[in-house]
Amino acid sequence: MPAFRQVGEKQLPNPVLCMAWSPKRDLIALANTTGELLLHRLASFQRVWSLPPNEYTGKEITALAWRPDGKILAFSLGDTKQVVLCDVEKAEILHMFPLQSSVTCMNWMEVVEENSALGSFYNSEDESKLFLPELPTLPKSYSTTSKIFSEEKSDEILNLLGEVRLNILVLGGDAGSVELYAYGMYKIATLGEVPGRCRSLSLSGDLKSLSLITEVQSADSAPEICYVQLDTGLLSDCLPEVTRMARKFTHISTLLQYLHLSLTCMCEAWEDILMQMDLRLTKFVQEKNTSTQVQDEFLDLLLWGQSSPELQALLMNQLTVKGLKKLGQSIESSYSSIQKLVISHLQSGSEALLYQLSEVRGMSLWKQKFERLGLDSDAIDGAITAVGSFSLKANELLQVIDKSMKNFKAFFRWLYVAMLRMCDEHVPPELNKMTQKDIAFVADFLSEHFSENEELFDRKGKYFNVERVGQYLKDEDEDLVSPPNTKGNQWLRFLQESTHLKESPLLFPSYPQKSLHFVKRLMENVIEHCLQKPADVIGKSVKQALFLPLYAVPNNSEKIPGLFELPSLWNDKKGKMHCVVFCMPEVSPSKLYLLRKGTDPARHVPNSLISIDLSHYLDSTDEDGVASQSHYVYSCLDARFYDDEMLTVVLQGSEDRNNRRVLAQVSLASSLSCETEFCWEPSVRLDQQCSTIPCQGLVLGNQWRELENMKAQFVAVNGIRKVACVLSSNLRHIRVFEMDVEDEDDEGADSQNARTDQDGLETTISSQGPAQESLESEGESREQEGDVFEKSEELLQSQEAL
Repeated sequence: MPAFRQVGEKQLPNPVLCMAWSPKRDLIALANTTGELLLHRLASFQRVWSLPPNEYTGKEITALAWRPDGKILAFSLGDTKQVVLCDVEKAEILHMFPLQSSVTCMNWMEVVEENSALGSFYNSEDESKLFLPELPTLPKSYSTTSKIFSEEKSDEILNLLGEVRLNILVLGGDAGSVELYAYGMYKIATLGEVPGRCRSLSLSGDLKSLSLITEVQSADSAPEICYVQLDTGLLSDCLPEVTRMARKFTHISTLLQYLHLSLTCMCEAWEDILMQMDLRLTKFVQEKNTSTQVQDEFLDLLLWGQSSPELQALLMNQLTVKGLKKLGQSIESSYSSIQKLVISHLQSGSEALLYQLSEVRGMSLWKQKFERLGLDSDAIDGAITAVGSFSLKANELLQVIDKSMKNFKAFFRWLYVAMLRMCDEHVPPELNKMTQKDIAFVADFLSEHFSENEELFDRKGKYFNVERVGQYLKDEDEDLVSPPNTKGNQWLRFLQESTHLKESPLLFPSYPQKSLHFVKRLMENVIEHCLQKPADVIGKSVKQALFLPLYAVPNNSEKIPGLFELPSLWNDKKGKMHCVVFCMPEVSPSKLYLLRKGTDPARHVPNSLISIDLSHYLDSTDEDGVASQSHYVYSCLDARFYDDEMLTVVLQGSEDRNNRRVLAQVSLASSLSCETEFCWEPSVRLDQQCSTIPCQGLVLGNQWRELENMKAQFVAVNGIRKVACVLSSNLRHIRVFEMDVEDEDDEGADSQNARTDQDGLETTISSQGPAQESLESEGESREQEGDVFEKSEELLQSQEAL
């Protein structure tokens, strides 16, 4: 009976470039050549959702990695050089950041080391909730103009933080660049140039070392595959401090994104009404043919209640009574929305940002713990000052909105009454009363918005200026068109006259001539500079501990996708070792090689290099019942670590049996018992001294299965979930297996296929097609099917008893 049960098979329309199993759920992510990201369920390989390529993100996915808790999926894009973090539950992009070079491989690792100093930090992680109010969610009615975030909410942004335990996303580039991102967001280390192009990498769970497989291009010969081990001892030695610092900086990154989205909502709230106001009032001003100024004609109407025939005609034809009323209501609603966003979102986010930066500043003053990590108190002071300036600018915008709302309401109310009188219509008594303050508001509006300012005309090409609030929301470096009038401000006059307070570091600069967007970008740049220094310091502490050239790159006629290429890396967390499995088809096509190095570079590992002979004697029985043995010689097409003690391999038969493909589990226990030690000669490449490598025979037992009617080539496995996915050489044909059970008859397989996924997603995944259902609803339907099946069995038994 064949081992492993096949639970799904599918022909895909587009070739697959990379695939990765979720560490927590029976889900597999696939990326194809069109730039589409797909999520499939184990049962029947049913598609859960698809994320199509986006012009703002990119169309060339180069690598995939799951966050250790299985809630976030990271993927890199080669054409736009970006890394994107996607919410698995809703197929929504939560965060993205640019890189200097294209990413060729990534690995998302969770720290397994325990430290007594971390216990108190884990318990006090949510201390900020005791002092700060909860950030309000962003309005659902607004969606960002870039179409990257759809109906984004603050709680989803904050979900990017994940668990408190440190996890690190490691990115390897095509130019030998390696970067480490704590919690997938904050760059915690930028490593020096690694020789060659990174093909795969793995950070150890104890943070002591980082293993890489690189392709080094030499000038006079073929490229070489090399194994590189980097010593990251500083991260391991300062694990509590690194975790605290990274967690704080990740909080800061999420708050910056929250402020960015809040400001985007404010811009969109203003955008529509700005266009209406600009179009109608500017057209009205520019079509005026009289020699007198518009401001003078409006003042005549205000003081004497009389208007010229041209003004009356333009008012009644261009604006109309109904249009004016609607415009006034829209402007008031827009101002009110922006005001609420400033108070509830910008100010709340700024307060939380100041709190987190102040805590980081306190950490930086603890020189004994944090100085070696590069925390600079002066840079953090600059960041705190920048956030204070942003808060001042937001408060200034509130004052401008308040004044503009009063002037706009008074002006539109007065003009509405005047137009009603022009039409000889009834004026409601409550609108007919105007106080001296209302007249002053109208006069202020006319003087501010209808003025023949030459500078304004040169810059904007029109005489009407409605940018009193909108000018703060424009992402431009130019000065404000109408900065606030500060002539009568006693505090500013006191500061200018004081010699001591003028340059005091305790006072935040206000930038009265700049927009809110300008001050926000200034704040982001200062904070980014503040966060960058620890990454440079930690990166410089990383040194190369080991460099081993393995073999020359074979000249394959078929181009293999980069993420399917051997060697394959694995971090044995229990044994604290880096493991590498690879083949050298040019030298020994029927052998598989296993290299093991300790995560501590100074530690010696016995049997560090062994080879496995892929010749196999298969016991079989012919038709007459006579037992016989058949000898098979295989070559390895792909090999992945199933767990610490098992390899999953795809084998191909020898030339006379070229169509035979086998999926097998290879135990490493017997191979690692070899007593012969291989003596390295570091100056010689490994394939030139492979004859002396200790060799062990292949032991399969019953842990293998022939893959019939499939030209299998690659495999992806997850030993925790006990699943495997086999991909054909054309990258379109997929088979999915459960590895811990043997194949059963059709009835048993059908009943097993109805099994509920106990670790379904916590929230419903939105469906994007007829075959894309939510994971929870799928689980519930299967549970209902199981209940119906049990009830039908009980009914049959009772009928038989009768």
